Order: sequence, then C-alpha cells, then structure tokens
Amino acid sequence: MTSAAGWILVLDTATNTVVVAAGTPDGAIVDAEAFEGRYRHSQELLPAVQRLLERAGLSLTALAALVVGTGPGAFTGLRVGIATAKTLAHELGVPVIGIATSAALLDAAGGGAARLWLPSGPRDRLVVAAGEQPVLVHVDPAGTETDDDLAIDLPGRASEAAVGRGRAALAQLPQSLLRLGLTRLAAGETDDPERLVPAYAVPPRGAPVSETEGGVAWSRDPR
Repeated sequence: MTSAAGWILVLDTATNTVVVAAGTPDGAIVDAEAFEGRYRHSQELLPAVQRLLERAGLSLTALAALVVGTGPGAFTGLRVGIATAKTLAHELGVPVIGIATSAALLDAAGGGAARLWLPSGPRDRLVVAAGEQPVLVHVDPAGTETDDDLAIDLPGRASEAAVGRGRAALAQLPQSLLRLGLTRLAAGETDDPERLVPAYAVPPRGAPVSETEGGVAWSRDPR
C-alpha cells in the first residue's frame, strides 16, 4: 500500500480472539490476522503486528492512526492491547481512537435489535444492547437469547445459534472497528492516550466500581 495518507492499525484483545489488522484511510482492510489469545497477549501481540507489517509491506513510520477495541473484556487481554496501542501512539506521534468492542461486534452483525452476550467470570454474563451500557446477568441459563442475539466466548453457556452469530461477527470485527474508527477520525474525535481506559467484563482487583443508569461499567481510574 503506497497511500500518501498512510495506513491504519487496528487492534482488539477484548475477546479470546486477538485481532490485528491494517486498513486504508478509505476503509479497506489490507491484511488481517486473528488468533486465540491463550492468555499470552503480552508475548504474542507485538510479534503479530510485526508479521502484519512484513506480509503487507508496511512500515510503522507510515502509520497514520491506531484504532483499538476497549471492551468489555477480560483484564489481561484488554490491558495488553490498550497499553500497546497507547505506547505506539505516543512513540510514533499518531492519534489513537478507542472503540467499544461490543459496539463494533453489534455493528458487524448488522446492528438493529441484536444484543451481545459476553462472559463475566465463570458464571455470570454481560448483555449489551446497541447504544446502551452493559447489564450484568447473574447465573443466567443458556437459551434465553433471542433470535437476533450473538454470544462471544460462551460455548455451552449460550445457545448454539447465538454462538454461531457471534463467531460470524468476530470474523467481521476488523472491518467494523476500522469503519467506526475512521468515522470518529473524520469527525476530529481522537482519544487522549493518557485517559484511554478499558471496560472490563469483571471488576479488576482494586478498581473502583461505577454503576451507571441501566447498567454497569468497570475500569481503572485513568488519573
């Protein structure tokens, strides 16, 4: 890719599937890689970025912006992904745009009335509707999802149909993150790397818990 406007790096580590992708400023995916995180995000994320650069013939010096998924998701993966994006943005002097992974997955599924189900620890789940805060559901049995719902990382804890729709949405996650990120970038909306924080699916140890109207959100204090 030889665009004078540079290229866009897309990262997401909110789910068990790590996403690393390169896109153009006009919204095309140049190359993408998705792989199982296996709780080794800190060892595997930067090598995946390096593989992406080599396959696509790209250079970090030509990077125009980063788009990173902010969750909700597991603590270890999100912390590594967002820290990596913030470090690269700082070192290279490029803007970073945080996009809720839940919003991108719902967008990838076509939006509408679909809800997204995510694990919150070994028993509970989070449910996220488009444009709304996550809601914690305690020990909710599988099979309560509607026909339009999708489930991520919930094998055996959600209906097979919802898990299948979640798998299809994950396949489109790089394109969706890129599209949503470019929309914010075009509007002049970028994030301060010092204040960009993850949304965790479970409260990390020592993190304050904030209850929002109609839902819950957990993150570390950015200050």
